[in-house]
Amino acid sequence: MYDTAMDAWMYDVVCMMSGTAAESMIGSNRTVPSIKQEVENPSTPTQNYQVCSPTTTLQQQESLCTKMDMQDYGGSGGSPGSPEMHHCSSTTQPLGTPEDGVKEEDMMPRRLCLVCGDVASGFHYGVASCEACKAFFKRTIQGNIEYTCPANGECEINKRRRKACQACRFQKCLRQGMLKEGVRLDRVRGGRQKYRRSTDPYVPGKTITLEANVGSAGYAEAINNKMVEALISCEPDMLQVSTLSHTLDTDQRVLGQLSDLYDRELVGIIGWAKQIPGFSSLPLNDQMRLLQSTWAEILTFSLAWRSIPNSGKLRFAQDFTLDERLARECHCLELYTHCMQIVERVQRLSLAREEFYVLKALILTNSDAKLDEPHALHRFRDSILGSLSDCVSAVRPGQALRANQNMFLVLPGLRQADGIVRKFWSSVYRTGKVPMNKLFVEMLEAASYR
Repeated sequence: MYDTAMDAWMYDVVCMMSGTAAESMIGSNRTVPSIKQEVENPSTPTQNYQVCSPTTTLQQQESLCTKMDMQDYGGSGGSPGSPEMHHCSSTTQPLGTPEDGVKEEDMMPRRLCLVCGDVASGFHYGVASCEACKAFFKRTIQGNIEYTCPANGECEINKRRRKACQACRFQKCLRQGMLKEGVRLDRVRGGRQKYRRSTDPYVPGKTITLEANVGSAGYAEAINNKMVEALISCEPDMLQVSTLSHTLDTDQRVLGQLSDLYDRELVGIIGWAKQIPGFSSLPLNDQMRLLQSTWAEILTFSLAWRSIPNSGKLRFAQDFTLDERLARECHCLELYTHCMQIVERVQRLSLAREEFYVLKALILTNSDAKLDEPHALHRFRDSILGSLSDCVSAVRPGQALRANQNMFLVLPGLRQADGIVRKFWSSVYRTGKVPMNKLFVEMLEAASYR
């Protein structure tokens, strides 16, 4: 049950009031929980605070975190009214008071674009930005365009002058934290990515696919299932590990890299969840509670899928695996052992890629969290269950019932893994051995409210 303090905390999160501090349940001196920025309206699986590109070091993260915390509380980094100061929950601007005759819904605060100061439409490529700056940055990256400033490279960029100098506008996008890595280069016109069977080396060797099983005509018919189509399109890319100093102890370096990967994957699954048909129709509080209560299961299931075929290594990133020897050295043997058990169970299922996508979406709905509108979750879950049944029937004609039952047997192990993951990272956070980003810590703090 949620107590009064938690209800008030969640209310602050949903209303997105600026300049509020939230008391930490694991540590102290924390800023307002940051899941609200990602849940409310992300357009890409990135975040506008402390986000780590594949080359970001932990030292840079600490510096960035300090800078953002100062800005959140109106520090000396700039004036409170400056667009550059509008980070996180501070990226808002009150629109009026009841005495002005403004509608109540119009009194909700607005974020400002960190590039030009216009009203932001959401968090694009890691930064609160308007549609114009989002589109400009996307065109620049996808077209690999190079600009030259006709002046001294210090042109003022604001709402009225943002088109005056493309070079300075692009540089400001980068300074404010827009990530080149967030722009998908394989998107087709219209925003829908066409499905391609992956040939990545980490794809399970015996994996079957819906297309291979039913043929191109049957696949075209089956893919009309909007749920499956959406899940194919929004699946996050596999990450690359951050490069850290080799002067660090092995356990400190590895745990730092794992912490960074977990944090970036959390950003990814929030953006992923927002694109699942029906999820955004849930109340915002319920969206947050589902993510807070299931994120560890989702990440563990994705980790198991990436680690097939089982070679005794957990594949956390394209360029990073964890074996038993390294897990023992980093004091995370329990985490490693249980995740390897999940790998074995998932491998025995011989899932088609489409089945994996839908089953992962089902895990998002498999929550015991107290919700404002549980019946809305039931409808959302039923739509995913229906899609899973259709998908399995197409892949395994005549064997769908047994296959579905076997898939559901994976869920208890994932729930057990949830507790192990949270326990391990909460211990790491308390010891302060490695820096952990705000979103990751916030998700750990939410463990008490399952």
